[in-house]
Amino acid sequence: MTHINKRWSHLTLCCFAALAIPFSALAQTSGMTSESTEEATVEKPAPVAGQQADAYYSKDEMEKSREELKKMLGNRKTGSILFNQFEAQSVNGSEDLYWNGQAWYGGDINKIWFKSEGLVSLNSGKVDDAELQALWSRAISPYFNLQTGIRHDFKPKGLDHAVFGVQGLAPYWFEVDVSGYLSTKGDVTARAEIEYDYRLTQRLILQPRIEANFSAQDIAERDLGSGLTDVNAGLRMRYEIKRQFAPYLGVELQGKFGGTRDIAKLAGNSGDQTVFLVGIRSWY
Repeated sequence: MTHINKRWSHLTLCCFAALAIPFSALAQTSGMTSESTEEATVEKPAPVAGQQADAYYSKDEMEKSREELKKMLGNRKTGSILFNQFEAQSVNGSEDLYWNGQAWYGGDINKIWFKSEGLVSLNSGKVDDAELQALWSRAISPYFNLQTGIRHDFKPKGLDHAVFGVQGLAPYWFEVDVSGYLSTKGDVTARAEIEYDYRLTQRLILQPRIEANFSAQDIAERDLGSGLTDVNAGLRMRYEIKRQFAPYLGVELQGKFGGTRDIAKLAGNSGDQTVFLVGIRSWY
């Protein structure tokens, strides 16, 4: 009996010893953690408003670093030139040269933007239509820019306009450019352009494009009636020999509407025409 009691005593002591080991280790760890936390708290400098790096580096060093960071992350000034359309057009035995291009320079938020569009008759060599826009562009979202500035019409008659518009990338990758114009004569007009690049292959691209023009009043000197004046809807198939250089073929339907169509018919035109074209799209 005494022998059994001794065995139970030894077993009980062993159990208590086994239970005591983790509690002892936990106490030691807790003590070390509290000591290290106190040491770390003592060594850390007081928090500084703005960024914690301000506590370690001088003000001049931080300002220089922030300027470099802005340049790396988007405050860099860049520019580009795009000739979206530079093409020869053939319609009813008449040959014309048409261009539509734009250029911009600036940062991610603010840019200077230039746009130009025009038509030259290859039969007579005369400029039938030519305009130039100088705009200030400001990003109002990741995909859209608000644009305002001036537009000068060299042909058919020299005329200046105030410009206010929006340009950007709509959902599903539609490129949109909508602008309103107020001329020095008080005439109000508007233009909307929508296009989409459908990639058949990595280099072969089909581009549907539609342009619609509007006028708030009749403008006799420009042969325009009020309302929707004309719509141009076309398809262009281009092949990118390089990303920056792509020849293309296409067809475009051009139609006049409302009072503008009536004016065209009085002048002997049907108001509708089909244009075949060949051109080059390039950017730099």
